[in-house]
Amino acid sequence: MQNLFLFIGIAFLFIFIFGRLLEKIRVPWIFSSLIFGFLLSIYNPFISVTTSDTFMFLGELGMYFLLFIVGFEISLQELKKKKIFILKSTFFIILFEALFGSLIIHYIFHYSFLISFLVSLSFASVGEVMLVPLLDEFKILKTKLGRAIVDIGVTGNIFEISILIIVSVIIGSHDPGRIYLTLISLMILFLLTMGFVHFRQEGEQFRFMNVDTMFIFSMFVLFLFLGIGFYANAAPLAALLAGISLKTFIHQRRLNLVEKEVKAISYGFFAPLFFLWVGMSVSIDVLLKYPLVILLIIVVTKSIKIISSYLLGRKELGARESILLGIGLSVKFSTTIIIVNILFQEKFIGIELYSIIITSSVIFNFVVPFIFSQLLVRWKIVDSKSIYKIFKLKV
Repeated sequence: MQNLFLFIGIAFLFIFIFGRLLEKIRVPWIFSSLIFGFLLSIYNPFISVTTSDTFMFLGELGMYFLLFIVGFEISLQELKKKKIFILKSTFFIILFEALFGSLIIHYIFHYSFLISFLVSLSFASVGEVMLVPLLDEFKILKTKLGRAIVDIGVTGNIFEISILIIVSVIIGSHDPGRIYLTLISLMILFLLTMGFVHFRQEGEQFRFMNVDTMFIFSMFVLFLFLGIGFYANAAPLAALLAGISLKTFIHQRRLNLVEKEVKAISYGFFAPLFFLWVGMSVSIDVLLKYPLVILLIIVVTKSIKIISSYLLGRKELGARESILLGIGLSVKFSTTIIIVNILFQEKFIGIELYSIIITSSVIFNFVVPFIFSQLLVRWKIVDSKSIYKIFKLKV
């Protein structure tokens, strides 16, 4: 048996070095682990390690921690305050892309309309957290354009929660003997979430706890939710609800400190292993077989998002800013990859569609920041000196 510790050490060395290079071109370093996974899918000298139960468990924990963090980003109070423009834009922009994407998936890969729609809806979700650092560096995060991108991305979390609920119910319904256990577990999860929301005033006393104690309490909540969600085949949904519950329950000042601790362990250890696990699942043969399908998905979904953003946002933001809105909303992140991975692991979709969606997501994340920044300068929304400072290589 090969050495798991040595393999993880080699993986993190690659992620560290290649991740630094990716950051130079405004691509998040975390995708270096996905690229390493791609390379291992071509040739893997560590096959006994990467197929072991221990490694797969670590990869799954990475998925749960990422969803836990996404839950931290969702504020139920803030969602209620969103303007009509944001709510309408979120609904139509994501829905239009999901509808057209589902038609492509249905007629090319012959999946049912439900599965096709779930896959395309997850692909239409926005990884706004990836674009926030870029918006901040360009000093447009608090402008109308910047706020619209972030608000639509955050409001789109409603769709992500809905997808996870539907997927959980579908998985449970495939085993009639577990359907009642599934529904009871889901009900307990939602009751716990509402309980944390209802008793948020009692959470004020947690402001006096030190960070270590708060972190332990957060881990208790996460694994409690995961344990209950396990019986409903809904551990991913449980992780998301755990984050939402703590976001509402813990005092904001203490939550910020705990969130830093959770992000450190998630992005520093578990998330890279999850992306590595995902990357290894991709079939290179499929990518060589369906290059035109990948191109079609990228062109169609990007065009739909830009056109719908333009139609909805030109009066509120202006013509050029509405186009930039559509481009910015094209960026993908962990939720897309997580949902597609769940559908693949549960055998609702095959290796062909899985590989194509993952590859398309990675291409978007390489291309979108570059196009977005270039148009910001070309249309004089920011000056060229600012972009030079952002993109110049640091020695």
